[in-house]
Amino acid sequence: MAASKLRLRPWQRHALDRYLDSEESDFLAVATPGAGKTTFALTAARMTLPGLSGRLVIVAPTKHLKEQWADAAERFGLMLDTEWNPSGGLPSDVHGVVTTYQQVGSSAMAFRTMSEGGFVIFDEIHHAGDDRAWGDGVRVAFSGASKRMALSGTPFRSDTRSIPFVRYEWDQVVPDIEYGYGDALEDGRVVRPVFFPRFGGHMEWVAPDGAELAASFDDELARTQANQRLRAALSLQGEWLPAVIGQAHEQLTKIRKTHENAGGLVIAMDQEHAHAIASLLRRRYGVQPVVAVSDDPQASAKITQFSNSTSEWIVAVRMVSEGVDIPRLRVGVFATTTTTELFFRQAVGRIVRWTRGAGRQRAYLFMPDDPRLRHYGQSIAEARRHLLKKKEDDEASEFDDAELDEVREEPDEEQLSLFSVLSSTVGDGGHGDDIFDDSSDDGDEHESDDDADTDQPELFIDLQRLPPPGPGPMVLVSRKDRERLREQNADIVKELVAITGKTHAIVNAELNRMSGVEKVSAATAVQLSKRAKAGQELLAKEHKRQRMSRFV
Repeated sequence: MAASKLRLRPWQRHALDRYLDSEESDFLAVATPGAGKTTFALTAARMTLPGLSGRLVIVAPTKHLKEQWADAAERFGLMLDTEWNPSGGLPSDVHGVVTTYQQVGSSAMAFRTMSEGGFVIFDEIHHAGDDRAWGDGVRVAFSGASKRMALSGTPFRSDTRSIPFVRYEWDQVVPDIEYGYGDALEDGRVVRPVFFPRFGGHMEWVAPDGAELAASFDDELARTQANQRLRAALSLQGEWLPAVIGQAHEQLTKIRKTHENAGGLVIAMDQEHAHAIASLLRRRYGVQPVVAVSDDPQASAKITQFSNSTSEWIVAVRMVSEGVDIPRLRVGVFATTTTTELFFRQAVGRIVRWTRGAGRQRAYLFMPDDPRLRHYGQSIAEARRHLLKKKEDDEASEFDDAELDEVREEPDEEQLSLFSVLSSTVGDGGHGDDIFDDSSDDGDEHESDDDADTDQPELFIDLQRLPPPGPGPMVLVSRKDRERLREQNADIVKELVAITGKTHAIVNAELNRMSGVEKVSAATAVQLSKRAKAGQELLAKEHKRQRMSRFV
């Protein structure tokens, strides 16, 4: 249930003050992954809702993130429905819903009624531009909300589609608050310093037109051929990717000597690629990786299970690319042909979050030395180098920080059946084992082993002193307890149907009448409990009637 007190980081308190001082309906916060955007947004919602007439609506990119938001909101005393749909109702003892951009795009008018006068949080707002129907739906659904909080983990701009409810200057999105990776590193104990081991190599492949080509990552190629070269490197038909995964696994093994439950993430090209990589990890290193792909209905549960486990590796396509919170991830392998800067930064965001109690916390993203990816990694590494300077007496170190890191375009749609890899090998690139040594002392004053937070009482908010966020006193029931009540009602109905021979519709209607429920989807926890009790009484009567009939 809800926490009693909440400690805000300095940037969150600064952002909250700026939000509370603003008289505008819209507020955009751009903050580096791991900084705590969720906490900031829910704090703002918790403080604002008592003065609003409408509900809280949170719009997330994926189903898994819906669950993550609902769990986080519950710690603020905000109860949200993750299964709401336009054909059902909304219980009066929840504060709102968590949905996806896709659902908003198809049910805009239903959300318009719900959000009127309320508070809306857009998680990773740039997704409203992924599909025109999504952007149009967001605009229609939430134009009547009193407050709209837009969040993004990555600075972004508009190309052809503008994003609703954000401000532009010269096609550039203008945030109300921005907290970058460099800012977070400087504050300390927010994000980890991330390093980018880059691997060159020599690739040979047959292009879709039948031409046999060969190139290293040092060769300048047109975009189409550069994409083919990257695909050749990432194919398991060659030796490049297995060699890089081997290096990454070795690094993760070293890290786990001091951070016992540290994990690794491989971002694969597609589902077949993901399963092949998982097979490689099992065969060569004896580990049992988790595979999370979008077509698997259990993908979200697998991600949650991995997050709470001590397993070494998870292999995913896009399921873990954005927003998903697995703080124990310390090593990543960028094994996908998606080469947009936005996607790359999202991948970095999965391994950047600081974990209390884990000591020094370098993170590593192993990657191809593709010029586009190299550019993205260097731009992040520059922010790190600017802040994480070596001690003056460390100038004679065995290696330079730059050696640890060694364009926005999607790959062309190719005739993949005509594309084949002939060979791929890793170049040495001057990378020795010492450059991955997590025990080396780089003199980083921000990378302290002391995880004790500085006591800053002015940054605490007593949630229990805030007015209730609903229209009046509510009997608050956790989401899991509500789910158990619904499952209990469903089981009772199933048993009554089996015993009486009546249809589900007749049994449901009878139980609804007895408990004063119009729709189960709109029933409060109290009503669900009353309905289950009525069902149990009916079951008892039916069992008694059947026993008596045996003696007649």
